[in-house]
Amino acid sequence: MNIEIVSIAKKEKDIYNPLYKDLIKMISRFAKVKDTEIFTKEIAKAHSISAVAAQKAYTKTLEPYIGSSYSVILHPDGKIIDSFEFSKLLNDRMSVKFFIGGAYGFEDTFLAKSDKVISLGKLTMSHKIAKAVLLEQIYRGFSILSNHPYHK
Repeated sequence: MNIEIVSIAKKEKDIYNPLYKDLIKMISRFAKVKDTEIFTKEIAKAHSISAVAAQKAYTKTLEPYIGSSYSVILHPDGKIIDSFEFSKLLNDRMSVKFFIGGAYGFEDTFLAKSDKVISLGKLTMSHKIAKAVLLEQIYRGFSILSNHPYHK
């Protein structure tokens, strides 16, 4: 199985990279993970204009990535699900793409192109923390599906 996480984020070294690598290594028993971080000049410029301009830039940048796999968007207004329901997103799929937006979220038109829109909860968290939580839930989801004791 292939998992891709596509996020609006600046590529930079940070304290979370060792955690991401550890989680990706754990997931590698079940799936190959690709982590794609995108932050174009157009997005940077749009951030200085308005939230609407930023959302439009995110859509333009991410549209080529959506549609070729089962697409799951992380969004504050998405459905809040538990780990068992999350595991069903991974079950019997060849490829899943998860999208993490920029600071201004996604346009409704982009959300409508996805297969599922979920929320990691009502708490606001940085994109770096959201990615760590997502990776952990991916591992937990595979653990649930394979009856691995990690979930307990």
